[in-house]
Amino acid sequence: MKISEALRSTFPCFSFEFFPPRNDDGTAQLVETVSRLRSLGPTFISVTYGAGGSTRQRTIDLVTRFKRDFGVEGMAHLTCVGSSRDDLRATLEYLAQSGVENIMALRGDPPKGATEFIPDPDGPAHATDLIDLITSNYAFDVGAACYPEGHSESPDLDHDLEYVHNKVRNGARFLISQAFFDNLHYFAFVERARSRGITVPIIPGIMPITDLRVMRRIMELDPRTTIPARLKSEIEGRADNPEAVVELGVAYATLQCEELLRCGAPGIHFYTLNRSPATSAILSALQIMQPWLNARVPAPALLESG
Repeated sequence: MKISEALRSTFPCFSFEFFPPRNDDGTAQLVETVSRLRSLGPTFISVTYGAGGSTRQRTIDLVTRFKRDFGVEGMAHLTCVGSSRDDLRATLEYLAQSGVENIMALRGDPPKGATEFIPDPDGPAHATDLIDLITSNYAFDVGAACYPEGHSESPDLDHDLEYVHNKVRNGARFLISQAFFDNLHYFAFVERARSRGITVPIIPGIMPITDLRVMRRIMELDPRTTIPARLKSEIEGRADNPEAVVELGVAYATLQCEELLRCGAPGIHFYTLNRSPATSAILSALQIMQPWLNARVPAPALLESG
């Protein structure tokens, strides 16, 4: 099923994101993880894409396997990094032949060691170009990324929002946000997007902080992603107690999700970092609480306008 169709018929939608393991043992563990998670009824599972296509085949294999073996819809990530248009067309043909219906279209980060993104001489330079390539030639359902606090390379929020709008104009059917740790950023972004005429569903991305190193890595990779001072302080205060960090990270993310769903967000996309216990606990708690049944605003206000 195409994800945009699921978003119209299912509320709320829950999804998990994984990255392809480096070896067969890791792949076996991930397959076992997804086997367990299917009992929670995820709408889809997305699998990321290594720089320069380094995990291309494993990404495709996992997405098709999850759908074939577990009946869970998959979404394959696809980036512009190190790929010509012919390379991308070949990948898209293979994805179509493999039964994949959903693609997350991204520009991609610069390869390791590079300080800036340099497109292939015959490749797309932006996610907007990649989306146009896909939607002009194929029947995939295409999702795109959005950044509640602005993309790190955008000079301001208006400039960033125009890029998001162009992604939608070129055929993106839904948006998934980068992880954020203050829900006000998401709500403000949705309001800006709707005022700009962006009507597609905007799914909030949530990443439980279960490791002090993860928090520091987030701050290092994208200084625009703010972590509330009190949360940062409490995480750092538990540096010598990893279990306490996990407990706090799960509790905080659960509160985030509860508010988002209570206020009408169309679902939650969990950035798992291939660690399922935390997200499994959060989703299990949400399914018990069902905060969406008491939404303060009608779900369509955040699900889709127009």
